[in-house]
Amino acid sequence: MRIRYAVPALAAATVLLLSGCVDNATPPTGGSTGATSAPTIAKDDAAAALLPKDIAAAGKLVVSTDPTYPPNEYKDQDGNPIGWGIEIAAGIAAKLGLTPEYQISKFDNIIPSVTGGKSDIGESSFTDTIEREKQVDFVNYYTAGIQWASAAGKNVDPDNACGLKVAVQSTTFEDTDEVPAKSDACVAAGKAPIEKVQFDAQDSATNAVALGQVDAMSADSPVTLYAIAQTGGKLQLAGKTFDVAPYGIVVAKGSGLAEAVQAALQSMVDDGSYMAILDAWGVADGGISQITINAAANG
Repeated sequence: MRIRYAVPALAAATVLLLSGCVDNATPPTGGSTGATSAPTIAKDDAAAALLPKDIAAAGKLVVSTDPTYPPNEYKDQDGNPIGWGIEIAAGIAAKLGLTPEYQISKFDNIIPSVTGGKSDIGESSFTDTIEREKQVDFVNYYTAGIQWASAAGKNVDPDNACGLKVAVQSTTFEDTDEVPAKSDACVAAGKAPIEKVQFDAQDSATNAVALGQVDAMSADSPVTLYAIAQTGGKLQLAGKTFDVAPYGIVVAKGSGLAEAVQAALQSMVDDGSYMAILDAWGVADGGISQITINAAANG
């Protein structure tokens, strides 16, 4: 999986404007916002006591996110960030006795925002990697893999996709590494390369598959499963999930906030609110029981 590397966005391929195939305005549990599915979460005094003094005094937790990756992070019809990742961030704030304040950012800007002190944490389906840990700390809260999908009735093998068109969201790992590596292997074997088709938003990549403009899409496993559910049978799984890796909340390196976020998340795991959020959004398969810090280096 290892999604969404903080690299400059590559030039998007010219594509038709798509609409009407995916409805991401309504969460799977119903209601107009993801907040309707979130359980009530009580403050954990022990976790709050670990907060850096300046954040505790501010009374808020500034969360940078790029809400273009449903069901993890996206926008409701009013433009507010929702999704199970957003609910996890809100739960962290509640456990720490803080009010969440969301800062909408391009994905590439989130780590610089955290390291520059403009936001306290980054929550945007970041994969914890050793390279990223050189810049920031990660509080690990989920595991996900890469999962392909194709149009219903069209069988696609991710390990034998030479010559096919594959949709990806720009700047994801699927865009920068996974699909290019598969394409390079095709060329090395004397076969046609994979034609990678980039989109700025995941909805557009999903719609391209549903409309038959590409053969398949590659995305993180919870994102692909959600896309399949939201398209009303127009998509199907293509192959199995592979390259499982941890998601992490981004925190300034050595700031002390990582320990507070870890304690808050572990409290959510222990009281059941963490799994209640994952269950409500249908992504419980990637849930974990032990919250860690910098799993890539310590794993």
